[in-house]
Amino acid sequence: MKCFHFTNGERREDDEGVGGGAAGTDVVSRVVSRVSWARSLSMASSSVDTRRSEFDSESNSSRDLSDSLGFYEFLSQRRANDLRVFTFADLKSATRGFSRALLIGEGGFGCVYRGVVRVPDDENDGFDSKMDVAIKQLNRHGFQGHKEWINEVNFLGVVKHPNLVKLVGYCAEDDERGMQRLLVYELMHNKSLEDHLLARVPTSLPWMTRLKIAQDAARGLAYLHEEMDFQLIFRDFKPSNVLLDEEFNAKLSDFGLARQGPPEGLGHVSTSVVGTVGYAAPEYVQTGRLTVKSDVWSFGVVLYELITGRRALERNLPRAEQKLLEWVRPYVSDSKKFHLILDPRLEGQHCIKSAQKLAVIANKCLTKQPKSRPKMSEVVEMLGDIISDTSSQDEVACEPEEVKEETSMETDESIKQGTSMETDESIKQGNGCRKKVFDLREIVNLRNRSIGKLDWRNWTPGLVRTSE
Repeated sequence: MKCFHFTNGERREDDEGVGGGAAGTDVVSRVVSRVSWARSLSMASSSVDTRRSEFDSESNSSRDLSDSLGFYEFLSQRRANDLRVFTFADLKSATRGFSRALLIGEGGFGCVYRGVVRVPDDENDGFDSKMDVAIKQLNRHGFQGHKEWINEVNFLGVVKHPNLVKLVGYCAEDDERGMQRLLVYELMHNKSLEDHLLARVPTSLPWMTRLKIAQDAARGLAYLHEEMDFQLIFRDFKPSNVLLDEEFNAKLSDFGLARQGPPEGLGHVSTSVVGTVGYAAPEYVQTGRLTVKSDVWSFGVVLYELITGRRALERNLPRAEQKLLEWVRPYVSDSKKFHLILDPRLEGQHCIKSAQKLAVIANKCLTKQPKSRPKMSEVVEMLGDIISDTSSQDEVACEPEEVKEETSMETDESIKQGTSMETDESIKQGNGCRKKVFDLREIVNLRNRSIGKLDWRNWTPGLVRTSE
C-alpha cells in the first residue's frame, strides 16, 4: 500500500519554501551545484552533544529533519558516523546492473534490490568481507523523494537499536540523468510482516511469533518516542515497514516520513498530512496536528491485522468488511463471536483468550482521545504480560489430556472391580431368581474384536428373558 499526501484545505507552514518562488529555485540550484556533497558529509564531524541542540532549536522545531532551507548545512554538522559511502558503480555491480531478478520490493519511493557488497571486517584484520544487503534506489523525479532520502541518512546514521533496521551506507552521485540516490541496508531475510500476513510466503506466522513481533515493533517505537535525546514520530507505521530477520526479530524500517516531535512546552506539531490510508490517526488527518500518539493509533491498527490476518483497508472484500476497524467492532465486545474475526490460519493454536487480550490493548491504542492512549513503553509491558501468560498456558496445555487419560484408566479399573464384586455378591446371595445378565462391556469388547469398532447408531440391545 502506497503512501499519500492527504489534504484538508489548509496550507501548512512547513510546506512553504519547499520549492516555490525564487527562493525555492535558489535552493534547488544550490543543491545541484554540490556535486561532491556526499563526500563532504562523510568527512564532517561535530560533537555528539550537539545532537540535542540541533533538534531542539527553534529553527529546526518547525520543520522536517530534511527541510530544504539549509539541509546541506544541517547535514554537514552531523557527527561522523560509520556509514559507508558507496559509488554508483559499486552498487550497480552488486545488483548485476539492477537486475529485475534481484528485485525484492517496489513502491512510490523506487525499487529495492538484493545485492552483495564488501564492507570492512574488524574481526578479519580489517580486510573486507562480503555482506548481503538490500539496496534501495530512489526515483530521480521529485524533490520530495530526496527529502525522504536525507531523512533516512540523517537519522539512521546516528542511532542504533536492535529493533531499528541498520543502515550500512549510501550513495549520492550526479550524472547526466540527474542525482543517483541509493541507500544500503542490512538484508532482512524473512522480508516484511506484510508478506506473511498476506500469505505471500508458504507458511503463516504462529500466534506466539506474532506476539513477539508486536513487542519488538513496540520497543522500536518506544525508543523513538521516549528513549532518545530528541523525540521522533515515525508517522508511517504499517506492516510493510516492519521487517523480519532470520529469527523473526522485528525491526522498523523506512524513516523517510519521520518527523521530529514537538519542542518542550508544545503538545503537537502542525504539519502537512502524510502517511498511508487506513493507518493514519483520525485527529492527524483532520487537523494536521501530529503527536507520538498518532503512532500509537497506527500500532493499534496493526495489532488487529495480526489478530485477523487482514489489511486495514481491503477493497476486494464485501463493502461491510473493507475497513478493518469497522468490521471487527461488533465482534470484539462479544466473546461468543470473537472467534469469527480470528485469522483462520491460526486454527488449532488455542489462542482465542490471548487474542482477546491483544484486542484489549489494540482498543486502548485506538481510543478516540489521543491523550488517553497509552505510551509505547506501557504497551511493551502489556504485551510482555500476554506473552508470559500465553507461554505458561502452552506449557500446561498438554497436562489435562494426560490427567484425563489417567482418570479414564482409573475409572475403567474401578468399573471392572465394581462389576466383579457385584457379580460375585449376587451369585453368593442368590435370591432364587435365575437372571441372564448381559454385560455391556463384554458386548463392546466382542464387537470391537469383530469389526474393529462399535457403531452405536446401529446397535440395539437384545431382549433379556428372566425366569423365576
